[in-house]
Amino acid sequence: MEGVESPGGTPKIAKSDQEWREQLSPAEYHVLREAGTEPAWTGEYTETRTRGVYHCRACGAELFSSGTKFQAHCGWPAFFSPLAGDRVILREDRSHGMVRTEVLCAACHSHLGHVFEGEGYPTPTDQRYCINSISLTFSPVED
Repeated sequence: MEGVESPGGTPKIAKSDQEWREQLSPAEYHVLREAGTEPAWTGEYTETRTRGVYHCRACGAELFSSGTKFQAHCGWPAFFSPLAGDRVILREDRSHGMVRTEVLCAACHSHLGHVFEGEGYPTPTDQRYCINSISLTFSPVED
């Protein structure tokens, strides 16, 4: 994928490993800080259709809008774009014998999920940001 970059530099929100463990549940810590993945179809936001903004569960940074969320039927929330390009960091991930593009929160460098492209979804970007629900919190917007 073009534009994949290294996180480099220090996160805006930096905490010790112990501080993250105290703030996050063991499951949240595993996904956000150890690049784990929640089981498909188990996440809180997989089928959510409510209007609002999705935030990083670790630091609260605004990451995705419900306006870019779509039904990819993949088992995790899917977005075709972050709120802005500087909200996430993309990094090559060669774990598990695959080459993928990892998505991290730009503010705290927590693992969010992966982004895929060229899968044929009818979205403006032809990208699928496949994000773990456990990596997010949601703030609904009043109509």
